[in-house]
Amino acid sequence: GIGERVEPVFGPLEWPLVLVNPGVPVPTGEVFARLATPDNAPMEDELYDPAFFEFPDWLGRQRNDLQPAALDIAPAIGDALEALLAETGCRFARMSGSGATCFGIFDTEADAEEAARAIGAAHPEWWTAAT
Repeated sequence: GIGERVEPVFGPLEWPLVLVNPGVPVPTGEVFARLATPDNAPMEDELYDPAFFEFPDWLGRQRNDLQPAALDIAPAIGDALEALLAETGCRFARMSGSGATCFGIFDTEADAEEAARAIGAAHPEWWTAAT
């Protein structure tokens, strides 16, 4: 669907994350207006199953159809994604929702904490947090 159906599909995850917002406005209406098509191909039917997949690998096969439009509006989102992916232990990075906050999934809490510190030091105007 378009986010109108929400169902629990697996238990809690314990992957360390880093959240980064480059501090740029990304109006949701403008992002949706720039979508190439509102009718995108469906996502894979295979839901995440922790018995068969590692979450970062599974999530990497999914997509955020809003990310290309948001990147067009705010190229700084790409900078945030690059900053996350450049950090040690980052398994995966993507924009959240319609932007501009991005997240990175890390191997360890120590990697996430160090990444948040390094990104925050390199970009003090960005909001950065390890979770």
